[in-house]
Amino acid sequence: MRLQGKTVFQLPAAGLLGLAVAAGCAATDSADKPKSSRYVITCTTGMVTDIVRQVVGDRAEVRGIIGEAVDPHLYQATRNDIALLAESDVVFYSGLMLEGRMSDALMKIGRKRPVYAVTELLDRTLLLEPPEFKGHFDPHVWMDVSLWKKCTRMVADALADFDTEHKAYYLTNYEQYAKRLEELDAYARRTMATIPRERRILVTAHDAFNYFARAYDLRVEGIQGISTESEAGIADIGRIVDLIVDHRIPAVFVESSVSQKNVMALIEGATSRGHQTTVGGTLFSDAMGPSDKYEGSYIGMIDHNVTTIASALGGSPPPGGMHGKLDGHGGRSAASTTVKVSE
Repeated sequence: MRLQGKTVFQLPAAGLLGLAVAAGCAATDSADKPKSSRYVITCTTGMVTDIVRQVVGDRAEVRGIIGEAVDPHLYQATRNDIALLAESDVVFYSGLMLEGRMSDALMKIGRKRPVYAVTELLDRTLLLEPPEFKGHFDPHVWMDVSLWKKCTRMVADALADFDTEHKAYYLTNYEQYAKRLEELDAYARRTMATIPRERRILVTAHDAFNYFARAYDLRVEGIQGISTESEAGIADIGRIVDLIVDHRIPAVFVESSVSQKNVMALIEGATSRGHQTTVGGTLFSDAMGPSDKYEGSYIGMIDHNVTTIASALGGSPPPGGMHGKLDGHGGRSAASTTVKVSE
């Protein structure tokens, strides 16, 4: 929010939103920097970094902190991270308590420069508040492409406010990227609809796919809760094994940023009861793929997830995904993976 030209953080009631958006320029040296030169933006997760890059184009250098296969729920800012944040003109993070362990660092930086939570302006009626996460919203909103498009618009508006001279440029970039997101959303809906109704049950390592399930008409079961800080108990494993056996679920999924141990326990439990289920593939949940791969972009991440899930659960996605850019997605057998258990 803007208050006499200073950046102001407001901690919402019951901590529902984490750190609030800090809009407008802070009264620091970063605010005095000429906008005609490239400025520096630092972001937290890869998903945030990617949409910021799409909108800002060549107007700024964009740096990301949390890389591939790194869990943002558990991530603590290092000294180098603090230095990156301190050198930045603008900071973007996801919000809704996703980067909870970085809250203090973001708060301190927000006293000196604008810091924005990209989820901050989402209509709260669109957010999920699972019973086990009472008092907090589910932060994994990027799993619903239509919601992430709204977050991308928030980025465009924030940059237009920070650098008013290039407002039209940012909004044009947003509009072009929004069309690609709309195409991705349509692809996801169309592809998930090819999965037989009785097989639309998505079993994953933790509850990162609730927005995905709501948007694309699946039932989702995560072994761990919303945050990977929660522990899965024997009762949780047993309940989901029952589900797998009773519904004859053909595949379960590991996640790139979460231990595979609990998923393998499910497979072993189902096997002991006479039902063979496999690992349908590795999904990207809280982190994207390698930065030098298509899956290292937000669109590639979702394309990969949709195509992998549909392939393994009996759907019929096109070879290679939405535009044939995915490797090893030529059919159901290509999506199935043998995974070594890791701690």
